Amino acid sequence: MINAQLSTPQKWVLAARPKTLPAAAAPVAVGTAVAISEGVFSFWPALAALLGALLIQIATNFANDVFDYKKGADTTERLGPLRVTQAGLLSPGQVMAGMWLTFGLAAVIGVYLVLVGGWPIVVIGLLSILAGIAYTGGPFPLGYNGLGDLFVFIFFGLVAVCGTYYVQALTVSAAAVWTAIPLGFLATAILVVNNLRDIDTDRAAGKKTMAVRLGRRGAQMEYLLLAGGSYLAPLLMALLGVSSAWVLLSWLSLPLLRPLLYLIFKQKGRPLNQALAGTARLELVFSLLLALGLILPRLF
Repeated sequence: MINAQLSTPQKWVLAARPKTLPAAAAPVAVGTAVAISEGVFSFWPALAALLGALLIQIATNFANDVFDYKKGADTTERLGPLRVTQAGLLSPGQVMAGMWLTFGLAAVIGVYLVLVGGWPIVVIGLLSILAGIAYTGGPFPLGYNGLGDLFVFIFFGLVAVCGTYYVQALTVSAAAVWTAIPLGFLATAILVVNNLRDIDTDRAAGKKTMAVRLGRRGAQMEYLLLAGGSYLAPLLMALLGVSSAWVLLSWLSLPLLRPLLYLIFKQKGRPLNQALAGTARLELVFSLLLALGLILPRLF
């Protein structure tokens, strides 16, 4: 029935999982805001960094879709959003082809960034693509061995923010590193919700995520620590003189956190999809407020 209702473009949009894209865009926005605040903003490298990040995210989503299906992690008992391979909307071969095509487009954009930033961009680009595949694919999939959380923190925090700043400034400042930390924490928190929701089905499938390893209570505490660390980072930036106190504008997103903590600690299974969407929304709002706090002193 679903297959008959969706057009081919709609199936590909579903596979791309557009709701995950803010997690790729947010660190680019913050890295660019740091560049603006320090007077090193460059439009075309910033735009290329954004497009590259979005393409890598989409390609990684394709990879997760097909590799989870092949490894038996996606079944009819899945609690999360629909996966196109498992649902039979697209064949594994089609999704694999889409993955390689999208990674290829990201590599084309990467050529321009290499011309701008040199060999460090080659390393960042290759590692980002490799990590996107290795998250659920290959002989030692990161997400199946409890390393997904570390992978997300590094690539959606440190690499994304600092890489975006680097292609504009050709160096990495202290502010870029500091702002990368809360972005990495919040991106990791999104993964924690996902894995907490799927803890029972992942355990049954032999998928040893960090949530499976820590247990339900441990995963809940991990989420709490990541959220708390995200708000601590701007405070430390202001206190240590890394940036102005305007970065505390990010704290205006705190009201979004309270209902998420209720869901994390009180709900199980499918209701946690609300916490998943809410945590993605929290990261986006936090990031925009943090970016605004970085830019405002430059404007006045």
